[in-house]
Amino acid sequence: MIASAELRDLDFEKISRLVYDLCGINLHDGKKELVRARLGKRLREGGFRSFSEYYRHVTTEEGREELIAMIDSVSTNLTYFFREESHFRRLRQVIQTMGGTDSKKREALRIWSAGCSSGEEPYSLAITAMESLDGRTARDVRILATDISTRVVRKAVSGMYPKEKFQKVPTDLIRKYFQYGCGQWEGYYRVRKEIRDLVTFSRFNLMDPFPPDFQFNFIFCRNVMIYFDKKTQEMLVNKFYHCLREDGYFFVGHSESLTGLSHPFKYIEPSVYRR
Repeated sequence: MIASAELRDLDFEKISRLVYDLCGINLHDGKKELVRARLGKRLREGGFRSFSEYYRHVTTEEGREELIAMIDSVSTNLTYFFREESHFRRLRQVIQTMGGTDSKKREALRIWSAGCSSGEEPYSLAITAMESLDGRTARDVRILATDISTRVVRKAVSGMYPKEKFQKVPTDLIRKYFQYGCGQWEGYYRVRKEIRDLVTFSRFNLMDPFPPDFQFNFIFCRNVMIYFDKKTQEMLVNKFYHCLREDGYFFVGHSESLTGLSHPFKYIEPSVYRR
């Protein structure tokens, strides 16, 4: 009975509303099968007899851990190193024009990977920053990487990835910034410690208030807002604007745009904006 539990329209509507209220993800009717498949596994593992019983559980105090697991399950996480490469070229160009060589006049470079998934994006940002410093040191770089999924954040912290993830990474960068595994880790690469140390990973819900110390030179929120409706997108874009430093850059995915949203950003090029 558990294995074949039916996802009724009413249960799907309740779950969709809960997910939307918590984290802004819009689970429209086309996502019903995805929800049934992914949460069906949670039902089987937890011994729940129906989606309605599962919903009742995650909306109680004792169901808070399962609620986080539910959000993990319905979040889509697809990424790879240096995805949408033009953004990293732009980042490198801008960093090379910043700060000069006078250490007394420059602030630490701060970058936010908002929706970092399993870590490929923030590590790509860290490598790009290091390749762009031109005499500056790693002490000048601070990268915050956040995601709503605790599962992918744990994976990101490890910095360990199968070699299939590196097909588009230049060989010289692999040699410089990654270590090849041996023994049980044969077939994997691990991000070197000096790069891992530049990145702070944390679970964070973009629907929550942004802390006042969130001030960045660059914000990458790519292929995240496609899961939100227009109202949520507009709210989020304006929140990002106010935690960018003057002349800071905001990057969205190549399939995304701020067209149709009310915001104060200056358009630079497709998927790139500036405060």
